[in-house]
Order: sequence, then structure tokens, then C-alpha cells
Amino acid sequence: MTITTMLDYEFIRYGLICAVVVGLCAPTVGTFIVQRRLALLGDGLGHVAITGVAVGLLTSTQPLWTTLIATVSAAVITELLRTYSKASGDVALALMFYGGIAGGVFLTSLASDKGVANLHSYLFGSLMTTTREDAVAIGVGGAAVVVLMVLLLPWLSSISIDETYARASGVPVMALNMLLLCTAAVVVSVSMRVVGLLLVSALLVIPVVTAAQIGRSFKSTFVLAMIAGALVGGGGVVVSALLFVPAGATIVLLGIALFVLVTVAAALARLVSKNRRGGPAKADAISLSSAD
Repeated sequence: MTITTMLDYEFIRYGLICAVVVGLCAPTVGTFIVQRRLALLGDGLGHVAITGVAVGLLTSTQPLWTTLIATVSAAVITELLRTYSKASGDVALALMFYGGIAGGVFLTSLASDKGVANLHSYLFGSLMTTTREDAVAIGVGGAAVVVLMVLLLPWLSSISIDETYARASGVPVMALNMLLLCTAAVVVSVSMRVVGLLLVSALLVIPVVTAAQIGRSFKSTFVLAMIAGALVGGGGVVVSALLFVPAGATIVLLGIALFVLVTVAAALARLVSKNRRGGPAKADAISLSSAD
């Protein structure tokens, strides 16, 4: 199969659109999450989403909506626990991990064998079964996330860099934290058909840490992360279709490969730049010593 003939298939076109959209929107949220050292938040919400999918399968409801309700509820509860209880952020994330897995296993055991089989596609992603309705839902949700994050970039960056100073400056920290977690929940819900719930955190984190290797400011890292996410998402779908391998795993592995490549290239560039600055200085020192 060539790239030209691959695009003749409708499900591949829809899958490509979904992957690019998710690749664009996930890093916009992930930039703030990584800055706040909450990289495992996506994993926690992904585990809660398993319960949401199981509820959808049991009730014959569209899993996207039950998952969205479950993840947003978990995000709100997590922020309330972190703010008003003695539980730290790590403890709140741990509760999401354990509760999400336990709820998913319990409810899945009540489902039929068909329900269990359908759950597998949400755990590991199933781009090849993407429909037009899925593409529309992901496109609308992804666009809303990108627009919201761009509009709130100054305020979200301030609470991500120094939450205490932002609170003292009158920034509504609590509301912005809640909004950020709820937006992350939306990203997890729309991403589950692309990379799967068990790998969803990868698109929140990997493009961001890749962009951080070459970004010189918060804003440049934000933009570069979106570009990296879109390239990884689209490229992963193309490679998976050409090699007939799972799209979710391919996207994640491609993201890791891009991270390694950018990290090595950035390190080499810094080394060359350092040597160029040090070379003339060293030569000048030698010449001055000789002159003396």
C-alpha cells in the first residue's frame, strides 16, 4: 500500500484527521501539566476513563460521553481533594489510579464477552474503526481545547511557573486549576480512540518534553509541542497503515524516537556552539602568554 492508495480508504482519512487533531490539542494542555510536574495526570485520568467506557458499554451508551463525565468528575474531585484536604497531589492521583482500575474491572466483569472485546479497542486505540461521527466529535473537542488554551495562555503559564506569586497577584488560581484539569479530562476522552487509554498520557507529555529541548521560552515550547504532536500523530497513522501495525503504539514509539533525535541534535548543537566560543578565547590566552 502506498500513501496515495492509502488515502482512498475513508477510515484511514478519518483516522488521520483524528490523530492530527489530538496531536495538536494534547500538547497544549500537556505543556502546563509537565511544567507543574503532573506528568502522571494523564495516566490517572486514563484509568478513570476505563470505568467510564465500561459504564457506556453496560448501558449501551456512547462511551465517549460516559468517559467524559467520569474523567471530568474525577478531575474536579482531585482538585478539591488537593485544595481542601490534607491529601497531596500524589495521593489524589493514586486514588484516581486505584479507583479507576477497580471500577473498570468490576463493571467490565458484569458486561458480556462482546463488551469486554469492545473495551480492548479503547484500551489500546482503534483508529481503523474511526467513523465520520468520531472525527467530528474529536475535531470539535480538539478545536475547543486549542482555542481555550491559547486564550488562557498568559494566566495558565503564570500559575504553572509560580502558583504562589500568581495567587498573590489576584489570579483566580483555583478556577484555573479546575479548568486545566477538566480540559485534560476532555483530551483524555477524545484521545482514547487514537492511542488508547493506557497510552494517552504519552501525547500529553512526549511532544512537550521534545519541544522543551529546543524551545527558548514558554510560548515557543507551547507552539513547538503542538507541531511535534501533529507530526507524531499524523506520521504514526501513516506508518501504521503502511506496515499494518497498531496505530496507538506506533504513534507513541514515533514520539519517543523524535524525542531522542531532537535531544541528541540539541546536545550536539550546544557542544559545537560551546567549542566555537571557547576556541578563540583559548587561542587568545595562548598568544597573550607567548607575548609575555
